[in-house]
Amino acid sequence: MIIKALELNNYRNYNYLNIEFDSKTNIFYGKNGQGKTNILESVYLCGTTRSHRTSKDKELILFGQEESHVKSIIQKNERDINIEFHLKKNKSKGIAVDRVPIKKASDLFGLMNVIFFSPEDLSIIKNGPNMRRRFMNSELCQTDKIYLYYLGMYKKSLEQRNTLLKECYGKSEMEDLLDVWDDEIVQYGKKIIEIREEFVKKLQKTAREIHLSITGGKEDLNVIYEKNIEIDEYAEALKKSRSRDIRFGQTHVGPHRDDLCFVTGDIDMRKFGSQGQQRTCALSIKLSEIEMVKDVTGEVPILLLDDVLSELDTDRQEYLLKHIHDIQTIMTCTGMDDFIKNRLEIDKIYKVENGAVKEENSF
Repeated sequence: MIIKALELNNYRNYNYLNIEFDSKTNIFYGKNGQGKTNILESVYLCGTTRSHRTSKDKELILFGQEESHVKSIIQKNERDINIEFHLKKNKSKGIAVDRVPIKKASDLFGLMNVIFFSPEDLSIIKNGPNMRRRFMNSELCQTDKIYLYYLGMYKKSLEQRNTLLKECYGKSEMEDLLDVWDDEIVQYGKKIIEIREEFVKKLQKTAREIHLSITGGKEDLNVIYEKNIEIDEYAEALKKSRSRDIRFGQTHVGPHRDDLCFVTGDIDMRKFGSQGQQRTCALSIKLSEIEMVKDVTGEVPILLLDDVLSELDTDRQEYLLKHIHDIQTIMTCTGMDDFIKNRLEIDKIYKVENGAVKEENSF
């Protein structure tokens, strides 16, 4: 699977842009703030229906315009597929596949698998649990539509319960109404926990092997799923937490409070790892995503690298570049320095300047 072409109309800082990608390595370079990341963002949108930077479609539309269009052509199983997005300021986005509108955005998941790797991902280890849950959800939603359904239903039930909790404060006669939402939350929450357990088992195996390779066998990485609650204790714990939940107006028990722990030896990398160790862990996790998508879907995902090389030291740069040679990669950087010229086989180069993209000769 590859992305062959991308067309943008009134997207971010682009009035109009039409790009044809190579099936291997594509580099977009230029100074910061010129629009490089916007290109990667639009590709990510085509695969996941959302931006990696914002949940508001109106922020994707060129300033002063009311709507935006994003079109891509992907090649999958030797046939071309057209994916189109119609983004509107005050309405839900419209999505079409081969010009046939799809009813739900989730119907697009799995058609085009993309992995986005940015400098922010290098902080996945040391940042808060929310970023690590987002990592799990992002990976699982692309490859498991059942998980996507459970997660969506869980979020809706959680939102309804939290709204009711606020209404119950000081009104004990309303508390029985929470029973319905408790049952819903437990039903979907248990499924989320079960799927995450299996996911982390696979992640642990793949990440451990990669991490050993990166560190020359010096560090053995363990990925631990820190569940907020065990499945068989879930319903009772939710009931016991009700008084506190009403007092604070939010639900304190459930997979929306899960976390991942990364341990080498007996050191919790989140708290005590050096910056270098944390970045090595993050690199192992992101490279594991590629292998897991291959394993689950039987396809090679599209890799989006947003100025990541500048954040890695030479050894980690070399390891990353060595392991993406057989993957369609779309990469941004601020300059074509000697490292990139000498170490990476480049198939297409684009210079990006103030919303204008110009193709240059490759080395």
